[in-house]
Amino acid sequence: MSKFADIQIDPAIVKRAARGDARAHEILYRAFGAPVYSLCLRFTRVPAHAEDLVQETFIEVMRSIKQFRGEAAIGSWIRRIAVTKALMFLRSAWTARSQSLVDGWDDMTPGDAASHGISRHPDDALDLDAALASLPSVSRVVVWLHDVEGFTHKEIAAAMGKTESFSKSQLSRAYQRLRPMLDAGREDLGEQGAAARSY
Repeated sequence: MSKFADIQIDPAIVKRAARGDARAHEILYRAFGAPVYSLCLRFTRVPAHAEDLVQETFIEVMRSIKQFRGEAAIGSWIRRIAVTKALMFLRSAWTARSQSLVDGWDDMTPGDAASHGISRHPDDALDLDAALASLPSVSRVVVWLHDVEGFTHKEIAAAMGKTESFSKSQLSRAYQRLRPMLDAGREDLGEQGAAARSY
């Protein structure tokens, strides 16, 4: 569940934050600001958008923390808010016009990994970030939510306002798209290792 689960916060800090304690708010921001930024950047791929979403996330955290019941870890709750804000951003009218959230599979041209912006250099070939960046926005978000954040297809569908079958098909298509890139990277690394052993 990414970095959120590793961050431990004293429940007393959360109670103080719920009472409006500015120092407690700062502690929460310092503890979770970087993971929230990382999550938002993976969704948007634009640092300025990610920074805006961090601010929106923490505004919502401070506004809603009185309703936090402690049934889950505070990190899980903050992560859920960050995911919701990022998905709202991706679904916004402005984003739909400028980045197009349509699947886009028919627009992708066939070819090897290099033609899709993935380096063929052995050191870079297994760069998962670069491979994910080559995916259409919706597919990238589904892969991240499912494989990294641990969301179920039902949770992804609810968060994105889609069906479970939509989430499953996006994940399947993303895997089909990523597999050749990652396999090519493994082949390149194998060739490099064989060349090194021959010396």
